[in-house]
Amino acid sequence: MKARYISLDPYVPWTQIPRPLDLPRLFGRDAPVEVEIGFGSGDYLVRRALEEPNKDFIGIEMAWLSIRNALRKIALSRVRNVRLIQGDARVLFKRLFVPGSITYIYSLFPCPWPKKRHAKHRLFDAPFLKLLNSRLEDRGSLLIVTDYRPYYDWILGQASGCGFELTTEACPPTYSTKYERKWLEEKGQQQFYRIHMKKIGHLEIPLEEDVVLKTHVVEDFSPEHFQPKGGKKTAVVEFKETLYDPPREKAMVRAMVAEGGFVQNFWVEIIKDGPQWRIRPAKGCSIVPTVGVQEALDLLYEAARQEMPRA
Repeated sequence: MKARYISLDPYVPWTQIPRPLDLPRLFGRDAPVEVEIGFGSGDYLVRRALEEPNKDFIGIEMAWLSIRNALRKIALSRVRNVRLIQGDARVLFKRLFVPGSITYIYSLFPCPWPKKRHAKHRLFDAPFLKLLNSRLEDRGSLLIVTDYRPYYDWILGQASGCGFELTTEACPPTYSTKYERKWLEEKGQQQFYRIHMKKIGHLEIPLEEDVVLKTHVVEDFSPEHFQPKGGKKTAVVEFKETLYDPPREKAMVRAMVAEGGFVQNFWVEIIKDGPQWRIRPAKGCSIVPTVGVQEALDLLYEAARQEMPRA
């Protein structure tokens, strides 16, 4: 099988390491840090890192395919000042970056979600802009470039009260990203829309921290009558399947927890421990301890405590 990447070293497994990120430790030096949201194929990210060796760069993407392709380009270019993180930018900026730690944030041709029913998925609404403001250093900057004029207008409408001074302009093809080349070659588009936001006032948004999970103990457990049900409080909790290993006296429940845009899939174990049964996240699951995870554990505890049907 042909290797799809050369080294995983630039990849940051953020759910498995202490949070927030210690940026000097992550890069092995103290330097200005720039973050690209949605780096796509990674071309511009790698090019910028090569051009600015005295700065450090973090690329954020949702798709593993993009991460994989960028890892290969980083290795082939021998650039050392880039790290990649997979996840939703809303979640990552809340949890990984301390206020005032980033010099520059940019996003080139983010998905505009043009259909009205999909507009709720758009990045760069007012709450997200305020979050980015809090993570930028004083006088730090945010750059957004789009090919879609309605999205450009929408972002401008969201920016009021977010602590930025805006400069806007139409611009020619400049960045040679995948989507810029696509619109240029397939549609002949020669004009794009650039929004530059300079931070002029700090908005304080604290880090979203992990919760201390409370695990549970029940006196008895009946896998034959165990029927966990999901719920919807702070988070949406669903239980997908339950497995039971009689010789080991161990049940495994696959849970899905959605908190806003943050979705976690993980296993919970219900295991015999002396005279009791313990309910806890399964070992090896890289969960982020959140209120939603606690709600999943609480729901399984309630299900396990239900009386067995009487004959």
